[in-house]
Amino acid sequence: MKRNIILLAAVLMSLMQALALGVHEIQSKHIASPAKVTVALPAEYGSQKSLPAYPVIYLLNGHGGDHTSWSKVIDLDSLATVYRTIIVCPAGLNSWYWDSPVDPTMKMESYIVDELVPWVDANFRTRPDRGSRAITGLSMGGHGGLWLGIRHSDLFGNAGSTSGGVDFRPFPGKWNIPDRLGSYDKNRQRWYEHTVMSLVDSLRPGQLNIIIDCGTEDFFYEVNNNLHQALKDRGIAHTYLTQPGAHNSNYWRRSIVPQMQFFRTQFYEP
Repeated sequence: MKRNIILLAAVLMSLMQALALGVHEIQSKHIASPAKVTVALPAEYGSQKSLPAYPVIYLLNGHGGDHTSWSKVIDLDSLATVYRTIIVCPAGLNSWYWDSPVDPTMKMESYIVDELVPWVDANFRTRPDRGSRAITGLSMGGHGGLWLGIRHSDLFGNAGSTSGGVDFRPFPGKWNIPDRLGSYDKNRQRWYEHTVMSLVDSLRPGQLNIIIDCGTEDFFYEVNNNLHQALKDRGIAHTYLTQPGAHNSNYWRRSIVPQMQFFRTQFYEP
């Protein structure tokens, strides 16, 4: 009986969290459908004192996570309220946020750009312009934030990464990457072309507001340092933050706050 009560309480808590954050399902032709997404709204949203429209921050999860991952790291409703911003968390499906060249059922980039962003703008009071959108994430999602931000700067004026896998070539065989790109040994050029590092030369000064961070004990620390140096060499203005921390939620709970602050100061104010 006690075990059943505990299980029931856990189920009710999950349902309450889903209702509070707003878990939605989107029909997609690019990925497994329906695709789940969590949306957090400022507490003032819908009140007479609320803004007519809000900027949007897309928060991407890491490998092994889903649309609920960020809500387990930090209180998304509070973040949305403090920064007066709509927060959107899609399920990343271990996709690395590309359109896979070897798996036609995994076109996450097309889903986010062609389906998710228009769906958010159609269903919530957003400011539907690039200056009022940001995209970032943790680990795999950090790679996704910069990958999508750089490649689609017509949609996103602001992009970031926390503990991002911005160059995964030192880690062949891990995190389902071979499932999306083929083996590293046989597809080295393809692997390079799907890293954030490969996009640096395409960036123009002023194209994108960028913030990157990584903990000094993180296994992605070196590749983030390399990205920072490459951006400097290219003359691309960006914010790069480091602090003690490993690849875990304790670090992300701290690191997402400066990113939220950065994006909020960049958003266009009508």
